[in-house]
This record gives sequence, C-alpha cells and structure tokens, in this order.
Amino acid sequence: MQDFIWVGFVGAILALLFAFVQKGKVLKFSEGNETMQKIAASIRAGANAYLKQQYSSVAKVFAVVFIVLLIMAFATNGEMLSKFTPFAFLTGGIWSMLAGFIGMRIATKANARTAQAASESLNQGLRVAFSSGSVMGFTVVGLGMLDISIWFHLLYYVFGITDATTLGNIMVMNGMGASFMALFARVGGGIYTKAADVGADLVGKVEAGIPEDDPRNPATIADNVGDNVGDVAGMGADLYESYVGSILASFALSAAAGFGFAGMLLPMLLAVCGILCSIIGSFFVRTKEDASQKSLLKSLRTGTYLAALLSAALAAPLTYYTVGSWGVYISILCGLIGGCAIGYFTEYYTSDTYKPTQKLAASSETGSATVIIGGLSLGMKSTMASILIVSAAVIISFFAAGGNSSYSMGLYGIGISAVGMLSTLGITLATDAYGPVADNAGGIAEMSGLPEEVRERTDALDSLGNTTAATGKGFAIGSASLTALALLVSYVNIVESKGVDMNLALTNPAVLIGLFIGAMLTFVFSAFTMSAVQTAAQSRVGEVRRQFKEIKGIMEGKAEPDYAACVGLCTKGALHEMVAPALLAIIVPIVTGLVLGAEGVVGLLGGVSVTGFAMAVFMSNAGGAWDNAKKYIEAGHHGGKGSDCHKAAVVGDTVGDPFKDTSGPSLNILIKLCSTVSIVFSGLIISFNLMGLL
Repeated sequence: MQDFIWVGFVGAILALLFAFVQKGKVLKFSEGNETMQKIAASIRAGANAYLKQQYSSVAKVFAVVFIVLLIMAFATNGEMLSKFTPFAFLTGGIWSMLAGFIGMRIATKANARTAQAASESLNQGLRVAFSSGSVMGFTVVGLGMLDISIWFHLLYYVFGITDATTLGNIMVMNGMGASFMALFARVGGGIYTKAADVGADLVGKVEAGIPEDDPRNPATIADNVGDNVGDVAGMGADLYESYVGSILASFALSAAAGFGFAGMLLPMLLAVCGILCSIIGSFFVRTKEDASQKSLLKSLRTGTYLAALLSAALAAPLTYYTVGSWGVYISILCGLIGGCAIGYFTEYYTSDTYKPTQKLAASSETGSATVIIGGLSLGMKSTMASILIVSAAVIISFFAAGGNSSYSMGLYGIGISAVGMLSTLGITLATDAYGPVADNAGGIAEMSGLPEEVRERTDALDSLGNTTAATGKGFAIGSASLTALALLVSYVNIVESKGVDMNLALTNPAVLIGLFIGAMLTFVFSAFTMSAVQTAAQSRVGEVRRQFKEIKGIMEGKAEPDYAACVGLCTKGALHEMVAPALLAIIVPIVTGLVLGAEGVVGLLGGVSVTGFAMAVFMSNAGGAWDNAKKYIEAGHHGGKGSDCHKAAVVGDTVGDPFKDTSGPSLNILIKLCSTVSIVFSGLIISFNLMGLL
C-alpha cells in the first residue's frame, strides 16, 4: 500500500493548479479608479511590511528551537529525538508561513477588484471575493499534501524507514513546525487586526460619529491591513496546521491499530478526494442580484454541502479498498456530518437571519451593558451544540471502527473522523477567506466615494463573511478537538513504546494536577491575548485622538490623516505583544513534564483540550454574534446607523473583536501545539523529570 502514497503528489498538483487558475481569474478584473487603486496599494504595502517584520522576528525563535532540537537529536544519537525532526520542524514552519503569505497576497489584490465588481452586480462581487478565497483554500491543502508526501517518500525510500510504527511516530512529530508558525501568525495577526479595529471603532464611530471606513479616520487603513494579516495570513497558517495535523495523527494511530501502511494511505486518498470534490463544489457558488442574506448563505452552503456529499460517496470504495472496514467508513461519515452540523449551528448562533443574533440586537435598546451580557450568554449557550456534536462523533467513530474489540482500532476511527471533517477544507476555507476580502472591499468603496448601492452590496457580502468566518472557526475548532484527542493518544503510545508504564487514573496526583494546569493554561493564554489587544489598542486610540486634535481640517475633509503612523504603531505593538502568549504554549507543557513526568503531561493535554475547545467556541460565537448584531442595526433595524442602539452595539462588537479574531481562534492552535510539543520533547521528559527522582 505504501507504493500508492504517491497519490498525495497528484492531490497537491490538482489543488495548486486550481489555485493558480483562480488567481488568474481574479487578476483579470479591473481594480477600479485611481483612488481605489491608491487605497488598495496602501493596504497592500502595510500588510507586506507587517509580514516581513513578523517573519523576521519568528525566524529568530525558529533558529533557537532548531538548535535545541538538533542537540537533542544528535547528542543522544537519535534516542531522545528522531534526527529528522529538527529539519521537519523547519519545513513545516516554512510551508505554513507560505500558505498564509500567498493567501494574503491574493487577498490584497482582490479587495479593490471586489469593490469594482460589486459596482456591476452582487453576483460579480461574490465571484471575485470567493475566487480569491479559493486561492487561499486550495493553496493550503495543496502545500499540506506536498509537505506530507515529500517527507513520507524521503523517510521510506531514501532513508529506508520501512517499519510502519516507526515511520508513523516520526511523521507525527513533523507537525510541530506548522503549529509553531500558526500560533505566531494567528496571535500576532489577531492582535494587529483587533487593535486597529478597536481604535477605529471607539474613536471614529463612537466619539467622532463617522462611518467605520470613513477616509477621515486615521486608523482605517490599519484596520483594513489587519483584516489581511490576521484573518487571511493568520487563518491560512492556522488551517494549514489543522489539515496537516489531522493526517499525521492518523498516520501514527494506523500503525497502532494494525492497519499499517494501508491505514496511512486512506487519509491521503480522502484528502485527494476532498480536493477534487471541493473543486467541483466551487463551481456551484453563485447568487442572484438583490439576494437576501439567507440567499447568499445558501449559495455558499450549496458548494460546501455538495463537496461534502460527493466526498462521502467516494470515501466508501476508497475505505473498503484500503482497510476493508465499513466501520471505518462510518467514522469518516461522522467527521463529514459533524463538520457540516457544527457549521450549521455556528451559522444559527451568529447570523442575523436567525433569532439569537436578532434578539441580541434588540437588547441594544437598553444600552451597551445588556448587549454585552446577552452576547456572553449567547456564546456560552452555543458551546452545547458543538460539544455534543463532537462527543457524538467521537463515541460513534470509536465503536464503529471496532473499538469494542480493539481499543487501538477505535482510536484510529477517531483520527480518521478528523480527516473526514477536514477533507473538503479547500472549499470550506474558501468561504472563510472570502470574508476579509469582502470587508476590505466595503472599506475601499466607502473611502473612494462609490455610490451607495455599491456599499450596500459590499455590506451584504461583508455580513455574509462574518458568518462564514465564524463557521470556519467553528469548523477548525471542532476538527482541532478530534485531532487533539488523536495526538494525545499518539503521545501515550510513543511514551509507552519507550518502556514507560503509566498510571493514568484520575486519582494519580500527577494526572490530576496536570488537568488543573491544562485548564489554567486555557484561561491564562486567553488573558494574555486579550490583554495584548487591550495594550496595543490603547496606544492606537491615543494616536487617533491625537490626530483628530492636532491635524486641523480632518473632520472637514480638508486634510489627510497620517495613516502610516497608525499602521506603524499596529505593527510594532502586535509583534511585541505576540511573544509572551506564544512562548507560554511552548514552555508550560515542557515544564509540566519536567516536574510531573509523562503522566502529568497527559493530564495537561486532557485539561487544555476540553477547556480550550469550550472556550474557543464560546469566544468565537459570541464575537460573531456581536459583530452581526451591529450590522443588523446598521441595515436599518432598531434606529439604524448613528442611533443609541447602534452605539451600544458598537461597544459590544468592540468587546467581541478580540474574542472572535484573536483569543478564540488561537485556542485551537494552542490545543494542538501543546500536544506536538509534548510528543517532540517526550524523550527529554522521560529522561529528566522530578517525579522520577522521588
């Protein structure tokens, strides 16, 4: 079966070719008039400058970790760590960075083109923005397949590692670099975008009473730059890591389940099948002019649901051909259905076409306090659906794959369920990445003075983007929980393969303390990221207020704000503030292991997985609902723009910004990074820990 894993290269080529075609389609459209081109160029320059500085900063951290891994691998002659892991760490980080960078580049070229296309028709605007998102989606899955395929063939054919268990355990360690880069990209980008957004909203909308993307607002260019570095580049790196992590985890579990290389081939075939089905589904995304929010959602859902149905149909013969188990096929269906179900409930709780968000908007009639209380309540309530869906997927996948007769086969079922959930990531991510492009298009339409009907179309696309972004985050968080469980099992298997007999009972103090530390890590990490946005936003608010006060003629439109000053402050603040939370996710699992041993790490991984999943769903959905409640009011409900209800909703949206775009989506990376760090440093933890000396 291992000889057929070359099919991964076919999937990579298909995905990257389709991304290239979509890029050409986007660039054929006009970028609009001279003003629109100038604004787009400013956004593009700001985004490029930020990423250049971010990658330079992260490269230094990567260099230090690479040296540490080299010492661990070569000083112990491969006993503590595989000699391939340091190099896989680098390649994983580079591919993850590249996925985000390519997505950001096309997004900054598509924003003005989307605004111009929206001046012709709503459908045209949707097509340009969605095509741009497709470049991101298919680049992520294409690069992911390429990375996995190259490393598998190097290890098997070049270095002669033909034992399935050994190869699977080495491959699962390769995900650390992608997780590492994803966390820096998501946290740094999230801090940037929300600091700029808060500065623009609080001073521009609430204090000065001007529209969100008014050219008189000094923070408006920084706000639009933030959409690209956070919601595009950060998200691309994030979902690249989720995609690769789920496949690698199933590799490690396959050997333990006795499926060997056949069990490794299956996730590769599912991924290739998902790429093909996603390409087909993307051709069905279109809408009519004057479409309602519900119709726009339906047009995107048509493509994603069709891709999922086709993938489900094709998965049946592939599963039977590789592992000969219909139970494993049921596990795959659990992932596909679970992903769609999470998407639906996320849409229900965050879209203004449903009662929860409409009720939240109505709460603005009694002020911002009730909006905040209502949003917190909505977010907490929304966790129930996602947790029950994932719980059902886990238990059904486990027993369907044969967990009642073989524990390892049941665990493989859970791992392959995560692959099934992410198999159609190409089109799912396209619907997600489309949102920031539509948001930028609305800003460019406002700043360049396009007719009101154009802004109405871009607002409709933007509001849809908020819902699809929330859905994408829910999807990523759901898959993260399944992948984290698979990685946790991989950690236990790797530790036990080194001759360690672990007591994983809850009554074991090391496990219990680890659980507490894992739960604490979720809250402390969230606090660090929220505080980072607060600190960065305060300096932005001060700068915007200064410009309104000192630059005479801004409010009258006679003087141009100093946009570059806000962009520079956002860049500096985000890069400075991203370091502490990112390092926290790396240091805590290692220190916990050195003190409590391998058993304490198992507790930590369990604690951070459970609390991190619930917290991520809560924050992402609450933030999405606050944002769409504001847009619902801006559409003319409850007094419309400029009313007291609108001002109250803006405050709620400002609180929700770091919830949904910084802390919430970063938590799913935290969950998996803790697992991969623990796996990579398992040799060190086994050799040196305080519990072992007592």
